[in-house]
Amino acid sequence: MVRAAVLPAVGAPLEITDIELPDPGPGQVRVRLAAAGVCHSDLSLSDGTMRVPVPAVLGHEGAGTVVSVGEGVTGLAPGDGVVLNWAPSCGACHACSLGEVWLCANALSGSADVYARTADGTDLHPGLNVAAFAEETVVPVACTLPLPDGIPLTDAALLGCAVLTGYGAVHHSARVRAGETVAVFGVGGVGLATLQAARIAGASTIVAVDVSPEKEALARAAGATEYVVASENTAREIRTLTGRQGVDVAVECVGRAVTIRTAWESTRRGGRTTVVGIGGKDQQVTFNALELFHWGRTLSGCVYGNCDPARDLPVLAEHVRAGRLDLSSLVTGHIALEDIPTAFENMLAGKGGRALIVF
Repeated sequence: MVRAAVLPAVGAPLEITDIELPDPGPGQVRVRLAAAGVCHSDLSLSDGTMRVPVPAVLGHEGAGTVVSVGEGVTGLAPGDGVVLNWAPSCGACHACSLGEVWLCANALSGSADVYARTADGTDLHPGLNVAAFAEETVVPVACTLPLPDGIPLTDAALLGCAVLTGYGAVHHSARVRAGETVAVFGVGGVGLATLQAARIAGASTIVAVDVSPEKEALARAAGATEYVVASENTAREIRTLTGRQGVDVAVECVGRAVTIRTAWESTRRGGRTTVVGIGGKDQQVTFNALELFHWGRTLSGCVYGNCDPARDLPVLAEHVRAGRLDLSSLVTGHIALEDIPTAFENMLAGKGGRALIVF
């Protein structure tokens, strides 16, 4: 039995309870969590914005130590450190055949599996495959990545979602070039990682935008050269900061229609707007045909930073070891499992960066 945060039904409060976790079967690995990040996607799963089978143990950004391995698992042994990969590619679908593994059609198929049970025998599903809101979890070996050398296990949890997403949004989706100007909308965990990635890419002016004035210090520490408190004048302010042109690249990390529209309007003619935030179906964004022609901007979605975790994790680790990427600065609160609801409330209120559960 291990303690876990269980979502009993969509919209219901999380229940911190003991669950029965089986030994790993063929091709599976049991992992003792060192840390797990609380991501906005977890909130989106709990409130039904994104759908997964329930009851479920949420949590998809984590790292830990291998406890045991099932039959047929090679390359991992008890005691090895791993980063959890919530979206493993199948290698066989159309997207995978194109090398676009972040769009794998089967990446989340494991969420429908039963992986554990409550004390009364109720079947549990593994949130986004990995069920990281628990002291231990059992996952397919494909959902693990070797812990890079020199990266503390607790910090490594952030690599599994926030950092891969923010880094990939800048380097793979928007493809920011040295000297370009960038605006980042939303200074949460992913937004802070995006700001650091823009700095690593060599962006000249980096504008951070958030509803909270209190986040300015966090944003500037991550690489922002300018800070704008979101208002109806945000796009105008950003154009003023960039010689009335607008930024070369805007990255939206919120997932709200008004923010996406503002990011678009903040982008220069011919620039690129990348949407990372996950919004609900009710968030409708409208454009007219003339502006699409006139502005010549590119608007693109971005899934998991358009990353291949196996390829990109070693790159991120090298940035960490070289001091270019600071993982600990993304975290504004170390919490326990019982504190996840408060972390959700803080996200809704726009407070802080990443909350990190430390086991």
